[in-house]
Parts: sequence; structure tokens; C-alpha cells
Amino acid sequence: MSSHAHDQTADHASLAQRIKTWGRELGFDEVGIADTELTQEAALLHQWLEKGFHGAMDYMARHETLRTTPAALVAQTLRVVSVRMNYRPATAKESWSVLEDAEAAFISRYALGRDYHKVLRQKLQLLAERIIAEVPDAAFRVFTDSAPVMEVALARKAGLGWRGKHTLLLSRDAGSYFFLGEIYLSLPLPTDAPPSEHCGSCTKCIDICPTQAITAPYSLDARRCISYLTIENKDPIPVEFRRAMGNRIYGCDDCQLVCPWNKFAQDAANPDFKVRHGLDDTTLLALWSWSEADFDRRMAGSAIRRIGYQRWRRNLAVALGNAMGAERLSASAREEIRHALLSACANESELVKEHIDWALAQSTDHD
Repeated sequence: MSSHAHDQTADHASLAQRIKTWGRELGFDEVGIADTELTQEAALLHQWLEKGFHGAMDYMARHETLRTTPAALVAQTLRVVSVRMNYRPATAKESWSVLEDAEAAFISRYALGRDYHKVLRQKLQLLAERIIAEVPDAAFRVFTDSAPVMEVALARKAGLGWRGKHTLLLSRDAGSYFFLGEIYLSLPLPTDAPPSEHCGSCTKCIDICPTQAITAPYSLDARRCISYLTIENKDPIPVEFRRAMGNRIYGCDDCQLVCPWNKFAQDAANPDFKVRHGLDDTTLLALWSWSEADFDRRMAGSAIRRIGYQRWRRNLAVALGNAMGAERLSASAREEIRHALLSACANESELVKEHIDWALAQSTDHD
């Protein structure tokens, strides 16, 4: 190796360490660096797409090559700086107590605060700008669940964790309650090594899934997943999955709640992820009473707003139907829900009306 090449390697190693330091200073809980070799992951993605497990997420298939070839998405990409940031709100009401209350509304813990896309992207941009200040001719682009990027695969390669059987990234130090983000970079920085896997023979995440969406270890059929059904899905929720939804109106955390590694999960340090509008401890009827203007105002700056008011109402109608069918619900509470659903019918879209009709039918066993 020439002295120039040796100096360049030393410079890149020093820069890699500084990037990690800068990342932690900006509030990321861990930073790692991966190469762009995704051949094995590309084969697994192709198999997943061939099975149709992506459902109506056509962009997954449309951008398959961009997803598995980082340099095709951003020219000259040689490395990926992968970051994670804890999101679990410290003050959020305990999840199981919400899930066990038929009249309560459960929202996935990641969506209780501000929209993570904006929060992480701003910090990633600041980190990238520090890198470019050191190496002005480097090419870069930042991502936070906003483009065809194999986030979990790259984070694993960067040493941030291993892929759990539920397909989420797991860390021995932080469980799975964290967001991921990336910087695609044209610098040949030294890379980190993937950690060993620690799921062993545990199948708790597979066993708990309300809709059996985890069809096998490391294989998720999105078409059955409550997170997909309540967020990505724009159509009526298939009748076969409605009762299994329970009171989950935006996302589902069950596979994370039972994961033994989440006893090591850490609360969010970033105040942007604090609970907003009491969404951790509210009732279905309280949210059903929101007008579209209420929804737009209160969900401004939230990831929830992107599903729109109609899908929000659709999800609530299913949950209210499940509440009406709950054995322990009082007759007065059941009547209050029935009245709220009937009163709304005249002004609802066809999508929501269909779910209201289903919901009203769930109380027949108790009438």
C-alpha cells in the first residue's frame, strides 16, 4: 500500500469515527456504516414479492431494483450511514391496559408524537452537512422511510441489530422501539460488522399476531398485518380480519409487546416523540366525535394525518363494532356507541358507511 493510500485509509477511518460522534451529538442513539452489497437480501425480497405479500404496495415491486441496488438510486453510493433513534414515549399509558379496554383506542406507540419522517430527516441532513464540510466533493442523500431503501437490511449490515422473526430490527441494548434513517454516501468508509442473532427458538411474536400475519420466521404477509390494514390499505378492511383488529385503530404493536428483548427498550430522549393530544389514553367515542377539521388540526405534524379522515373513520368504525361485541361492555355503553354510529351514517362516505353497518351488526348477540 502506498503512503498516500495508507493516509487516505486512515483519514476515512478517522472520519467514520467522527460521523458516529456527530450522530450521537445530534441525538441518534446509535450510528453504524454498511457497504451496499445486498445480493442475498435482493433474492429474499424477490421471493416475498412473488408471493404477493406486499399487497397493494405496488411501489415495492415497481422499485425493486432501486431498493436492492443503492448506487442505482443514488449514483456513486459506496457506503450507507445507518442510524437509529428511540421513540417510545416515557409517559405513555401502558399498552396492554389500553388493548384490554374495549372502549379505549389503541394507537401504535411510534405514532403518538410528532411525525418521525421530519424529525429524523432534519437531523440526518445536519449530519450529512457536517460530513460534506469535511469532504466537499462527496455525494450524499438522506432517507427516512421515504424512498426504496432496505432499511432493516442495511441497519443489520451496519451493526445496529439483527432481523427478528417479526422482520423488525432488534438490538440487545434497545429492543425494537426505534426509528431508522440513512445517508447514502460516496465515500469508501470502513464498515461495521453485523451482530450475531439472538432470537433462538422463541416464537412469541409469531404466536401473538392477531391475524397470523407472520407466516413463518422472518416472513410477513402484509395483507394480513393490522399495521398494513389500518395504514397502507386504502380499501375496505377485509371482513375476516375485522374482529382480530380489536381496538387497534392505527398500527399494531403486539409482536413488539411480547418480545423478550424489549425489556431492554429505552424511552425516547427526543421531546418530539412525547405523547400529543392524549392519544395514549383516549376512548374510541372521543375520537369518533372529531370532525374532519378537528382531525386535520390535531393531526398536523403527526404521521397519522397521512391516512386521511376517511380511513381514520373506517378504522374507528371497526373498533367501535368490536367494542359493541365485547362481553363486558355495559348495556348503556353499547347503546351510546350504537347512537354515535347511527347518528353519523347520513354524512359518511360509502367506505365508512360499509364499516358502520358491519359495526352495528356486531351488537346483535347482546340485544
